[in-house]
Amino acid sequence: MSKIMNLSDAVKEIPNGAEIAIGGFAITRSPVAFICEMLRQGKRDLNVFQPIVCMATDMLVGAGAVKKLSYGGGSLDRFGRMERINEAFEKNWIDAREFSGLSLTYRFLAGSLGIPFIPTKTILGTDIINNLIKKNDDSVMITSSPYDSKDKLVYIKALNPDYAIIHAPYADEKGNILIDGPVWDLEIGKAAKKLYVTVDQIVSNEYVKMHPEKVVIPNVFTHAVIEVPYGAYPTAVHRMYDYDSQMLTKYAGVNKKQEDFDLFIREYVIETKDHNEFLQKCGGISVLNKIKADPVYGYSKTWGDANE
Repeated sequence: MSKIMNLSDAVKEIPNGAEIAIGGFAITRSPVAFICEMLRQGKRDLNVFQPIVCMATDMLVGAGAVKKLSYGGGSLDRFGRMERINEAFEKNWIDAREFSGLSLTYRFLAGSLGIPFIPTKTILGTDIINNLIKKNDDSVMITSSPYDSKDKLVYIKALNPDYAIIHAPYADEKGNILIDGPVWDLEIGKAAKKLYVTVDQIVSNEYVKMHPEKVVIPNVFTHAVIEVPYGAYPTAVHRMYDYDSQMLTKYAGVNKKQEDFDLFIREYVIETKDHNEFLQKCGGISVLNKIKADPVYGYSKTWGDANE
C-alpha cells in the first residue's frame, strides 16, 4: 500500500496542541518544508521534543507556535545561535525543559523498544536533572539500583510522541526510509505513533529490494512519505546537497530580534504558497545548483560556501 501524501494534506492531519517530535540536527536534515507549511496553516500550542534543536524548530518557536519545548541544546553551528528559542526560554514565553541530547534520545530509545523506562547514569549529579525535578517533570527520577542500594541511577521515562517529523534523502512508496550518514532520527522515527517523513526523492521498491542495507527505518513505522525536493533547505542533506551559507547567515541575523524575524517569516514563509516558492525566494535553481553534493565527499566541493 502506498504511503505517499502531499505536504499540505499531511500537515492538515496534525491538530493544534499536538505532541510532536522533530528530527534533524542544527543545520543538517532540518525538516524546513514541513515546518514552514505548519506555519502557513497556523498551527499553535504545540508540545515539541527534539534532542538537538534545528533551524526549523527555532522558526516554529519564534512564530509563536510552541507552548512547550523539551530539548537538549543546539545552535546554527558557526552561523549563530537559536535566538528565538533562547529568548523564549529566558523570558518564559514557553514552558522550556532542558535535557541533555543523550538523555532525551534515551526517552525515544525506550519508546522505540516498547519498554517503560531506561536506567542510566547520564545527567546524574547535574543541574539538568535538578531543574527537571524542580519543575515536577516526571520523565526522570533518581533511584537506587535493584542490585546495589548504594548505586544511584537515573530512570528516564519512555517517550512515544503522537507525531514525529523527520527529513531523509530517500524513501520508497511503501514508506521504507533510506538515510546516508548519521542516523540520529532513528529512535524518534521508531518511537512515534505517527511518523511523517519528507524526502528529496521517492525511489522504487525494486531499488530498496536491491539495497536493503540502506533502509534505516522500515515501512512498518512510517505513516506518510512526502516528496519535497530540497525539503531540508537551507540546511544540508548528506550526499544530496550542502547547507546554503548565505541563507543561514541571513537567518542568523534576522533571528536576533523578534521584529526582524517576524518580517522574515512573513516574506519567506507566509507570503509564499509552498516550498517551491520558498526556494525561488531564496535564489532558486542558481543557488541550488551551487550547493549540490559532490558524489565523493557527500558535500559541495567548497563545503557549503559556494554561494558566498
